[in-house]
Amino acid sequence: QVQLVESGGGLVQAGGSLRLTCAASGRTFGPYAVGWFRQAPGKERELLSASRWSADSTYYADSVKGRFTISRDNAKNTVYLRMNSLKPEDTAVYYCAASYTIAALTATRYDYWGQGTQVTVSS
Repeated sequence: QVQLVESGGGLVQAGGSLRLTCAASGRTFGPYAVGWFRQAPGKERELLSASRWSADSTYYADSVKGRFTISRDNAKNTVYLRMNSLKPEDTAVYYCAASYTIAALTATRYDYWGQGTQVTVSS
């Protein structure tokens, strides 16, 4: 089992930045892929970004491309999501997820999920 804990969410003004952190523990030997998702009230969960263990292969959804950056420190079993130029429509609960078996970085069926962290962007 892998346990994931997100942190770093909060309230920020439009145009501001936040860095989310996802700390993994438990059965965390590599290589595992990590994805960042978000879900706003009344909306489907959305895959924002994903990274393979080596981090040489990443994915970004069009909605965040150029504004969000995924990075990881495998020695610390930690993955980050740097979010710049935040917009009110970025308001959502943000989740990280991990998988040892995911085939494509655009896939959404991850095996392990964190509890989520709220991000609220005010206008």
